[in-house]
Amino acid sequence: NRWQNKTFYIIRDFYRFRYRNTDNPMILKAPRYFLEEIVAPACNNDKNIIQAFADIPRALFVDEGMKVKAYEDKALPIGMGQTISQVTTVANMLYMLELEKNNNVLEIGSGSGFVTALLSRLVTHVYAVELLPQLMEKARTAIKSLRIINVSMKSDDGGKGWKEYAPYDKIIASAGATRLPQSLAEQLKEGGILVLPLNNNLMKYKKVNGSLIEEKGMACSFVDFVGS
Repeated sequence: NRWQNKTFYIIRDFYRFRYRNTDNPMILKAPRYFLEEIVAPACNNDKNIIQAFADIPRALFVDEGMKVKAYEDKALPIGMGQTISQVTTVANMLYMLELEKNNNVLEIGSGSGFVTALLSRLVTHVYAVELLPQLMEKARTAIKSLRIINVSMKSDDGGKGWKEYAPYDKIIASAGATRLPQSLAEQLKEGGILVLPLNNNLMKYKKVNGSLIEEKGMACSFVDFVGS
């Protein structure tokens, strides 16, 4: 049955990742049910987003004890009180961003680095900001192991954005906020899109004639936004 198949793939991929002798973590491929039943419906069957999830092994971005759960649709702890976000939420946020290959994207609260890595497959360059230095270095190591070169990372207050490379075509925040940080709105390019969790809902903002047009998305749960 379907559950037995899922269990088989999870256990198979866990041991393949743990014991195969190779320096290339790309050997860990997402199981078919993960892509077809979890990712695809959440991103309206966007082929580019589905391919990004196929290319980037989520198990690489979770702790050893969590790898067996990497392809479940659950938020998982990554240490220091932080989590890697639920798969369907991430896929939906990427779809809401209306990403294009020539985009430059600012990511706030990069955490494990998983969303950073996914974005690297979808756009020209990703600028990722993470408040916790230890978490950022851990994410940098995972991203470097995948030989990703179109990512810049720094540890800083995400509420300030990253003014040096602004404006951005798209901005995504992976921490729950109670208000929209003004710096992020200012660093969004005209015609650009910003997606973030706000008061337990995903919110999409598009900048039109200098003003932000708001669109409410699905309910969500994120760790709290820490910053200005």
